[in-house]
Formats: sequence, C-alpha cells, structure tokens
Amino acid sequence: MIIVIANQKGGVGKTTTAINLAAACALEGKKVLLIDLDPQGNSSLSFVDSQNIDESAYELFTELNHSWSNFIYATNVPKLEIVPSKINLAKLESKLAGDFDAIFRLKDRIQQIHTDYDLIFIDTPPTLGLITVNALVAANYVLIPIQSSYFALEGTDDLLETIEKIRSRPNPELNLLGVLVTLFDKRTSLSKDVEKHIRQVFGKKAFDTIITRSVRLEESPAHKETIFSYSPKSSGAHEYRELGREVLKRV
Repeated sequence: MIIVIANQKGGVGKTTTAINLAAACALEGKKVLLIDLDPQGNSSLSFVDSQNIDESAYELFTELNHSWSNFIYATNVPKLEIVPSKINLAKLESKLAGDFDAIFRLKDRIQQIHTDYDLIFIDTPPTLGLITVNALVAANYVLIPIQSSYFALEGTDDLLETIEKIRSRPNPELNLLGVLVTLFDKRTSLSKDVEKHIRQVFGKKAFDTIITRSVRLEESPAHKETIFSYSPKSSGAHEYRELGREVLKRV
C-alpha cells in the first residue's frame, strides 16, 4: 500500500506525521519505506546525516537507469528504510517541464519495488505542484493532516479538488484514507470547536486518534530520533502508536 501524506498548507504537522507514522507501522512489524519528497528534507534529517547522502529523491526521478539500492538508506528503526531528500529536489519541476510522462515518473519507479514493502509512505512539500501530483498519481491513499486552528480548513478545498482531478484520469484508484487532527491543544475551546467542525465535514474519514501539541514531538527531530526512541512514554508516542494501528486497520 502506498500512502501519501499531503496538505499544501505548511505547519500542520505533516512531516512529524510522516516520520512517526512510518516508524509506528514498522514497530508493528510491517516493512516500511518512507520517501521524502520535500526539498527541505526534514523527514530525512531525522534518520540520515545529510553529508552521507549520495543519491536521493532527485536522482530517483532523473536517473532512471540507476538501481533503487542507490536511493534507499537504512534507519535506526528496524524494518524502516528511507529515500531521503536534498535541496536539489527543488529543481525537479523545471527539469521535468515539458516531459509528457512527468506526472507518472514516480509511479513508474515505485512499480519496480512496491512488492518489497508492506507500506510506502510519501512525505510531500507544502504545495500542489508537480512533486505532490507525482505522489498522488503513485499512491493508493492520501492522508491529510489538519491543524486544529482557526484557519484549519483553509486550502483543503484545493487539495480535495486536486485529488478528484487525479481520480478522474491518471489514478482512479486513489482514495482518501483519512483526515488527522494535529497540534490539538486540549486547554482551548478553539481547538475543540475546530475538531468538532472537522468531524462534521469529514465524518468517518476523520481518524479517532488526535495528535496533541507536544514539546517532545517538536524536540525529537532535532535529536535525529522518532518520538518512540526520544520519549517512548510521552503522549505523542502513545498517539502515533494508536494512529499506526488505526491506519493498518483502514488499509
């Protein structure tokens, strides 16, 4: 199963979710690949020293004769591997401009190795450009993290419209796996009101699990760790464990 984590709105906990959800599923015994398609490379920094990255996601798209073994790196989480990203990925859109098969590039590549993994997660940039479209064309499911803030649903209509366009032609198999409420502050009525509104809009597609705002979750990437190794007894570790189990039930 290929799951893309997408939201063109930045700061919604997308990368935090990609890192810890992938790790949670690996801890459940699944063989997992995380593909980092954000040129900022924040998912990669949690697992791989950038100085040790030779070929990365950019070469995955552009060096079609290179083996997947060039792009896949081990992590400190058993059963979890990663295709890291570097800043050169920002050049990809201009590089592929004009290629008639540009939106199918990732799908074609993943077809070569998708049976090697139980789950493939794709972290995407906060845009709806060619990179995100490639991820949506390649995926079975899309997971949308939405921050529990006043502007929570801002831009979500654009993303849902893009998903429908992808479903109508290049990838009719794409489905919405679910909507995840993130950065929830249980002390404020605003967060509770926003969560209620999200559940009214998305119904059963909203995950039962809520990711609360957590200092430990914010700190763990700086220590190059997932929440499970950095603070295994924290609320963040418990919530992402629960989310992992919920995702596995849905797929």
